[in-house]
Amino acid sequence: MAARPQTETPVSDYEPLTPDTLPARLGGLATMADAVGGAPETWRVAEVGDGNLNLVFIVEGSSGSVIVKQALPYVRLVGDSWPLPLKRAWFEYNALIRQDAVDPGVVPAVLHFDRDQALIVMERLHPHIILRGQTMAGRRVAGLGQVMGRFCARTAFRCSDLAMNPATKKADVALFTGNVELCDITENLVFTDPYFDAPMNRHTTPQLDGVVADLRADAALKVEAQHLKRAFTARAETLCHGDLHAGSIMVTDDKVRVIDPEFAFYGPMGFDIGMLVGNYLMAHQAMPAHISDAGACAAYQDWLLDVIRETWDAFCEEFRRLWSTERTGILYPATLYEDQGHVAASDRARDDLLAEIFTDLLGFAGVEMHRRILGLAHVAEFDSIEDPDIRAPLEARSLRLGRDLVLSRRNITTMDDVLDMARARTAAEGDEA
Repeated sequence: MAARPQTETPVSDYEPLTPDTLPARLGGLATMADAVGGAPETWRVAEVGDGNLNLVFIVEGSSGSVIVKQALPYVRLVGDSWPLPLKRAWFEYNALIRQDAVDPGVVPAVLHFDRDQALIVMERLHPHIILRGQTMAGRRVAGLGQVMGRFCARTAFRCSDLAMNPATKKADVALFTGNVELCDITENLVFTDPYFDAPMNRHTTPQLDGVVADLRADAALKVEAQHLKRAFTARAETLCHGDLHAGSIMVTDDKVRVIDPEFAFYGPMGFDIGMLVGNYLMAHQAMPAHISDAGACAAYQDWLLDVIRETWDAFCEEFRRLWSTERTGILYPATLYEDQGHVAASDRARDDLLAEIFTDLLGFAGVEMHRRILGLAHVAEFDSIEDPDIRAPLEARSLRLGRDLVLSRRNITTMDDVLDMARARTAAEGDEA
């Protein structure tokens, strides 16, 4: 999983691309010519980035199309008052090639990387759309839980000391430790800012004011949030996507791909799948505002909960398979277990580890639900609900569910328990903001 060498000579001075300048600046790349076709002056270029950080272009030619993604030297959501280093593109590139190595075909293929210009030319996923748009429209995705559960298991296992050569793992940890600034965003925006009146926080006011005050007065919750933050900062167990949610997954009705790992870091095995489950739970809680027919809404909510269960089941199934077939790292070596006939002990060690991952998953899901309602970067499932009197009760239920997950995570033993908690919050009377 070593980084691929650059094969093109980059432009020496960084300059943000525009639809007008892109053909001339990238037209000489052999990879672009092969993938897009036609003379550069005939290319059709559209800027389609709607995220918080980057420029994203679709480039179409006579024989194909690609995505060009370029980092900006600031947080796009906020502006140049919040500078951000261009090196995050380097970490995204390295994450993509590693993810492709451990779970081929799930992330977009990288066609070209230019470190100086902080840009990646990659496979265009078409006709895929962002998962969040698919779920908000009430459309199902066949195989979603299976693909995402296997992806989370394969990256968690194969990028850890369970499978990797120790020297390679330590070199990777050292490399991704340099993604300091994006980790700092997570450390503050996810684990700290939601729990006090931070300057960039925002929430539905005044409807949520009481719920927010209760959360910020909950000392036990803040203790647990900081325990989770300590796990994030201290436990370099595996390569994490770092920002795995419904906006970093692209889908058709039956295909699933993962994008945007620029927040990649080495952290807890339960982090990515926990963030993902937290986003599914928010979608579940928000659905009554998006599907007006009560029966159709309930059916779709049940499907979302089924996706959560299938994701965790697929994670466990794949993790167990990899434990049996690819446990070649320095942790839990077969010389201590299977080679001495202690198969049951190996199974017990594996199941203990899965239980630990599950506990972490629940905590990370809970804090993700809090930060997406109280922090800087919200989710469209809630923000697109124009009437605050409709939006606030749904947000309040998610906030309370997130709190329950964080505080009760050591006592919850099955995913069915989590799904029952989600259903109870949806059905609860007197749960208004």
